[in-house]
Order: sequence, then C-alpha cells, then structure tokens
Amino acid sequence: MAFRLRWAGSGVFLATEIRVQLHEWLAILTGTLTPGALIVFVAILAPELLPVTLVGALVYSMFLIGQRVLNEAAYIRIDHKLNELYHASPLSPESYFVGLAGGMLVAYLPPSLVLLGILQILHPLDAVAGLTLIVCLLAVWAVSSTIGYVVSTLFKDMKTIWPYSALLTNLFGVVPPVFYRLGSVPVGWRSVALLLPTSAAAVLVDSAAGLESLTRIEATVAAVALAAEALVLFAFGIYWARRTAREP
Repeated sequence: MAFRLRWAGSGVFLATEIRVQLHEWLAILTGTLTPGALIVFVAILAPELLPVTLVGALVYSMFLIGQRVLNEAAYIRIDHKLNELYHASPLSPESYFVGLAGGMLVAYLPPSLVLLGILQILHPLDAVAGLTLIVCLLAVWAVSSTIGYVVSTLFKDMKTIWPYSALLTNLFGVVPPVFYRLGSVPVGWRSVALLLPTSAAAVLVDSAAGLESLTRIEATVAAVALAAEALVLFAFGIYWARRTAREP
C-alpha cells in the first residue's frame, strides 16, 4: 500500500505532461534541426558514415529529450509557480519527477522513431543490436533527465538556466564520439570518451550493429559506466525530488 501511495498520480501526471508537450509541436520539430543538419551533410560528403551518424542522432536526440526536463521543470517552478502546488497535492515528489521525465520522453519520441526507420532501411539492426539500442537510449534518457531536473532546481531565474541546457547538450552530444567513431579519438582520450554516457551508448550500439570495432575491455568499460551512471543518477534524481519538495 505504501509503495502504491508513493507512486500514486504518476500516470496521470505523465499523461498530463504528454498532452501539454504535444501542443508544442514546433518545439518538437526544432529538436531535430541539429541532428538533421548533420545527417544531410554526412549524406552528401561521406554517405558511408550515414549509419554511424544516425545512431549518433538517436543518442543525441535522447539526451536532448532529457534536457527538455531542465526547461520544463524550471518553467513550472519559476514562471508558473506550480511546483509547490504539485508537491502539496497527493502527488509524491518521485511521481512528479518520473512523470515529468516520462512525459517528455513520450512526447518527443516521434522524431527519433523517424530516425530509427531511416537507420533500419540503410543498415538494418538485428535483435541484439536493436535491444542494445533500446537499453542504451533509455540509459541516456535517465542520465540526461536527472541532470536536467537537478540543474533546474539550482537557479531562480529562467535567463540563468537557459544557457546551461545548450551547454550540456553540446558538451555531451557533440564534442564526444557520438556522431563519429571512437576510432577517430586519440588513444589517450578514448577511456574518457567511454566513461561519458552519450559516447558510451553510441559506441556500444555501433559495436552491436557492426559499425564499430571495440575490444572486450572497451565494451566492458562503456557498458559498466553507462549502467552505473543511469542507475545511480536516476536514483539520485528521485532522492533530489524528495529533498527539494521538503524545502520551503
């Protein structure tokens, strides 16, 4: 009973958040501009790298979905002043966090499905690669959603928050080997790239799809790092939601 009460309302809040976000169809479309532009350039200049770019676009899009939580949570708390109302209701803090993150995931998922369809046409994924893709994308979403939610609680002005979303998205989604192969990274920096959630996810999917060659050690490091970061950070997000809900 206690477990059910703790998560009561999460489904309703998730459905509400989905409906709210689906009205912002232009924002959903603009989220595809960066990966879309890169895909066009690669298709023209190096079409043989298009499958790798599509995998990177999926990872980037999933990280971007998580960063939408940053803007949405801050908007609810700062502009609408609804954060206290939600926490004063029977909706638990963890249900608020998970419902918010889940709603953003569902609402912004359609463009990613289009990318997946293109990838399946150009480089079909088998069952193992497909399962690896799903697990890795969910892990990236968990990491990014937690980062976005926690950062959203640290500031009191929307103008202060906005630059952080762009900074985090570029830092995690563009700089590391997400849209390009790990083999292009100098050997001394590859261990760092494998520890980042976005690049770890990209290289694991590329390896499972036969697009990237990884050693057993590299694959293990990437998989362990991504799994640990997703589980620990998502658990921390739930803890942080409870903590901030108790603050005046």
